[in-house]
Amino acid sequence: MAENIIELNNDDFDSFVAKGNSVVDFWATWCGPCKIMAPHFEAAAKEFKGKVHFAKVNIEESYELADKFHIMSVPTTVFFKNGEIVEMAVGALSKEKIIELVKNSF
Repeated sequence: MAENIIELNNDDFDSFVAKGNSVVDFWATWCGPCKIMAPHFEAAAKEFKGKVHFAKVNIEESYELADKFHIMSVPTTVFFKNGEIVEMAVGALSKEKIIELVKNSF
């Protein structure tokens, strides 16, 4: 995992997104578009280091979270402000699109 991205699971998810601005990538190891998006997500995380928290959730390991947020397709990127969803995007995103969504969401 990239140094600016944390891997979340059922135990630490709620406390992570509870305060501040967070971007969470719901992904799976078998997902081709997830692999394509990964370096873009890492680049965006680096750009917002110290301002916005970035995390990933492997839906195969944390299926309860995928169910809780009605994740039907991966990758799905969810933007949280103080624990509340403010934006959701389905499909692989470019670095530029992630940055645009971060700026529009927060």
